[in-house]
Amino acid sequence: MKIAIIGSGMSGLACAAGLAKAGLTPTLFDKGRGIGGRMATRRAEGGLQFDHGAQIISSQDEDFRAFLDTAKAAGHVDDWTTGTGDSQPVGTPGMTALAKFLAQGLDVQQGTEISTVARTSEGWELTGDHQLGTFDRVVCTAPVPQTIKLVGHSLTDPIDQVSYAPSLTLMVALHRPLVAPDTQSVPTDALAWVAHDSAKPGRQTQNCWVAQASTDWSATHLELTKGEIATLMLDLFLTRYGLDATDVAYSTAHRWRYAKVTDPLGQSFVKSSDGTLYAGGDWCLGPHIEHAWQSGTAIAKDILRAA
Repeated sequence: MKIAIIGSGMSGLACAAGLAKAGLTPTLFDKGRGIGGRMATRRAEGGLQFDHGAQIISSQDEDFRAFLDTAKAAGHVDDWTTGTGDSQPVGTPGMTALAKFLAQGLDVQQGTEISTVARTSEGWELTGDHQLGTFDRVVCTAPVPQTIKLVGHSLTDPIDQVSYAPSLTLMVALHRPLVAPDTQSVPTDALAWVAHDSAKPGRQTQNCWVAQASTDWSATHLELTKGEIATLMLDLFLTRYGLDATDVAYSTAHRWRYAKVTDPLGQSFVKSSDGTLYAGGDWCLGPHIEHAWQSGTAIAKDILRAA
């Protein structure tokens, strides 16, 4: 069975890993240069690094916790105990580590954007900047707007009721230590979340911080250039901590247009009437990494059950 998976975030990787465990050989296509989606780690000159997407790996599902335990035993996940005494799992040495662990042995074709998914008499034909082949099963794990554009007309259930909140992220490295809590969450503030990224386990660099803007602030400033976003967010950061521009060694910003699912679908996935085309992702169940993993895992199980 030839299977194509669009997207190498947690849902796509979880689906592919589940299929591979059963002896199948799915191919993942991703338009980006890296895998993991919002399990993202930005690296810069001088050994700087920042987890600029998902900050921690919350877990409620027993199966997902078992998967995290396996990743932890392999050295790709560790518990981060912050200055407040709270402890949460994180990827080590960066959040992308969990995605890379899951991707071991998988066929991932990066830098490949899918432009069309077309039904033919032979199956599903995928096209990017060239024809990529015909597949018996296709799983789309892109955000809802992109999924609707690619395969929405072939799904039995509508998914356009799913909604997202954006998130703008600042990454800043300082020349000197900052005396502040490792994590600060103030949802009503423009900088709703601030984390001392260098304090996480397995990090080699010092004085790297990540700040994520509130939903309202992010929505208001979403269409600014990344340079403009970085300037505004850096000013907020410096003002909050009484710092000067000369204290800054590095800063940049990132725009997450589909950061957090606010109105999930309420089921693990959707598919075509003949069961050969699937769509899923965190948008099915909720905003966290484990929701994406649950969706991808459920799709894999459904494909195997029908095979």
